[in-house]
Amino acid sequence: MLFGIVKAKGQHSASFLGLSTPATLLIGPVGHDGLGLPVSDIERVSTTYARVSTGTPDKGATVCMCTPRNQTAPQCMYITYHRWLYFLGRTLRLNGAIPLYAVRPPTDLYFAQQRFAIDVIKETIMIELKETISPIDDSVYVRRPLATQAQIQRAIDNSASAAGVWKATTMTDRAAVCRKAVAYFERNKDAIGEEICWQMGRPIRYAACELAGLAERAEYMIDIAEQALAPIQLPEKPGFIREIRREPLGTVLVIAPWNYPYLTAVNAIIPALMAGNTVILKHSAQVPLCAERFQSAFDEAGLPEGVFQHLHLSHADTEQLIANPAVHYVAFTGSVPGGAMVERAAAGRFIGLGLELGGKDPAYVRADADIDYAVETAIDGAFFNSGQSCCGIERIYVHADVYDQFVERAVALVNGYVLGRSDDPETTLGPLVKASAADFVRGQIADAVAAGAKAHIDPAGFPMNKPGTPYMAPQVLTDVNHSMRVMTEESFGPVVGIQRVTSDDEAVELMNDSEFGLTAVIFTADTKAGMALGERIETGTLFVNRCDYLDPALAWTGIKNSGRGCTLSSVGYEALTRPKSFHIKTLR
Repeated sequence: MLFGIVKAKGQHSASFLGLSTPATLLIGPVGHDGLGLPVSDIERVSTTYARVSTGTPDKGATVCMCTPRNQTAPQCMYITYHRWLYFLGRTLRLNGAIPLYAVRPPTDLYFAQQRFAIDVIKETIMIELKETISPIDDSVYVRRPLATQAQIQRAIDNSASAAGVWKATTMTDRAAVCRKAVAYFERNKDAIGEEICWQMGRPIRYAACELAGLAERAEYMIDIAEQALAPIQLPEKPGFIREIRREPLGTVLVIAPWNYPYLTAVNAIIPALMAGNTVILKHSAQVPLCAERFQSAFDEAGLPEGVFQHLHLSHADTEQLIANPAVHYVAFTGSVPGGAMVERAAAGRFIGLGLELGGKDPAYVRADADIDYAVETAIDGAFFNSGQSCCGIERIYVHADVYDQFVERAVALVNGYVLGRSDDPETTLGPLVKASAADFVRGQIADAVAAGAKAHIDPAGFPMNKPGTPYMAPQVLTDVNHSMRVMTEESFGPVVGIQRVTSDDEAVELMNDSEFGLTAVIFTADTKAGMALGERIETGTLFVNRCDYLDPALAWTGIKNSGRGCTLSSVGYEALTRPKSFHIKTLR
C-alpha cells in the first residue's frame, strides 16, 4: 500500500472523503480493505467517485468506504486505481521510505507495499470518521477522521517540545505572529463565511459577521498583553528586591462550541498564546473546518511548530486528554453537562478550568424606556443566530405601563423574519443546528401553550417550518410564568417569553429566579437607576440599553450554572498564567 494525494469531486471544498483537500489517503488493491480483512468479511462497501488530481480529466479513481461486519460505521477506506496515480502538493516520507512520485500497477504497487511499515499503514487506515451534517439540507458537508491515540500523543509531545521556545519568545514577536494570524481571517472571510453557513446554519448574509468580532477581541488582547503581563513592582524595601512575575502555565486545551465557532475560540486562544502558553484546540464536531482554519492561520503566520495544534476528538478521548498530566489548563465553552464532564475529568489534578456554560438571560424594559429601541434591540438579541447564543435574550419582563405596545411591536418585528435556507441571501432566520434542537424548543412552546401561554406567531406564515427538521418558525409567547419550562430552561432557539411586571422590585426578583447568571439587560432612560438595579441582579455582565455583545476590555464571566472563570480583559490573563514571586536579599 502507499499514500496518494486525492482531490474529491463535489460541491464543497471540504471533501466527502473525510480528510482535507488535498487529502492523504491509503491506496490499496481492489477487493481488499487494507486491514487484512478479505472481501467476505465486509458487510457493506459504499462507493463514490473521485478525480485524481493529475491535470488529466480521464484519470480517475474509485473511493470505497468499507464497513466490517458487526460495525455500523465505515472503519477504513481504499482507492482502486485507474492508470496512473500521482503524489501532488508535497512528498511524504514514512519510516525512511523514499517518496514515490508516480505508481504504475501492479509492479510498483507491490514494491511500495514492502517499503512502508505495517504499523504506520494500520495507524493511518484504522480511523473513525465523524460526519458533519449540514442543517441546510441534511447532507454530509464534511467528514473528518478522529485522531488516533498515536496522533494525540504526538500532539502532546509536540506541545511540550515547543513550550520552552515559545516561552522565551519576546512579547513583540508573539504579537507579530498573532496579528498575522488575525489578518488571515480577513483575507479569507468570504470562504469562511460560506463554511460557517453550511456547517452550523447561520444565514449567509450574516455568516462571516463574527470575523470582525474575532479581529476586535484578538487585537485588543494583543494590545494589552505587555501591560497585563508586566511584573508587579512592589514598594521599595531597603536591602531587598521584590517583584511578582506572570509565568505561562504550559499547555492550554481549548474546547470550543459550534454556535459562534470563531468568537468563542479566540477568547482563549490569543490570550493563551500571548501569555507564552502552547495551545491544543478541540473544536465541535459540527464545525471541524473552523479548527483547521485556525491551524492554517497560525501556520501561515509562521508560528513555530507545536505551539498551536488542533485535534478532532471523540468525547472519550477529550476526557482522557483533560486528565492527561501534560495539559495544564482547560478553557471550555459549552453546555452545563459538558462543563460537569470537564470538572470530573480534571478532578484531582488541581489545574485551572475556565467554564463558560449556559444562559437564560433576562431583559427588563422599564416604563421610561425608548420602546422602539428596546423592541428592536431585545428582539434582535433574542432571535439573531436563530436564538443560538449563550448570551442571547431568552426572557423579557416589561413594565405594565408599556407592556401592550412592546408586545405589539415585538410581534410585528418577528413576523417580518424570513425563515429559509441559510445559503439564500434573502434568509434572515436560518435553521437550528439540528432537528433535535428544534424539536426541543417546539416542546417547550407546546408545554407553555398547554399551561395557558399565548402564542402570537402563526407558523403557517413561515412555509419552511416543519416538525422533525431544523427549520422552525420563531415564536413570541405571553401570559407566561416561571412554572413553564420556556421561562426557566435554556431554550437556545427562536422563542422568547414576555412577562408583565408592575415594579422594579418584581422585575429584579424574576430576573434572579434562575439557575443561570451570564448576562442581564435593563432598558431605561435613567442610566443611574439602571446601574443601581444592576447591582442587585445576579449576573456576570450587566447591560444597560444594549445586549448580546462582548466588549473585550471587560471581563467575560458568569455565575451560578453559567460557569466560572474569566476570559478577555486584563483580568482574563490571570487565569492563563501563574504568579511567581522573586524575593531577593542584597548582601552589599
